[in-house]
Amino acid sequence: MMSFNNIFAATVFSLCGIASVQAADQMYDFNFQDAVNRAVADGVLDGSVKFYLAGTKSGGKVIQKDLVTNKKTNGFAKSAESSCDHVLRSALIQFQNTAKANGANAVTNVVSFYKSNEKRSTTTYQCAKGTALAGVALKGNLVKF
Repeated sequence: MMSFNNIFAATVFSLCGIASVQAADQMYDFNFQDAVNRAVADGVLDGSVKFYLAGTKSGGKVIQKDLVTNKKTNGFAKSAESSCDHVLRSALIQFQNTAKANGANAVTNVVSFYKSNEKRSTTTYQCAKGTALAGVALKGNLVKF
């Protein structure tokens, strides 16, 4: 016969296992240009800095290479699309402000960089969404055209 302490311990370990499974990040890919266009249309970005995913734009003078932004947001009870769009905007605002402060008017060669894992795409960005948080990490170059 199991004692109360053994039953309690088994229950706690079971719940911890469930919580860790539910807390794991799921990766999503969303259209980058559509998200940028929405942010400009909503006035979140001012449009003075252009954003180009790796493989979609070259040229200009590189002012700063491999700039990284890593943003998180509350994703609890929100859809992945909504959470990821919100956190991408935070990352793009940081890139925009840094670009303008350094005399750049574009961020080129943008790649997803979640947990320092580079993922290149010419159409999408990657977002991690867990139970409570959503995160986007990007890496790119500040450029003056």
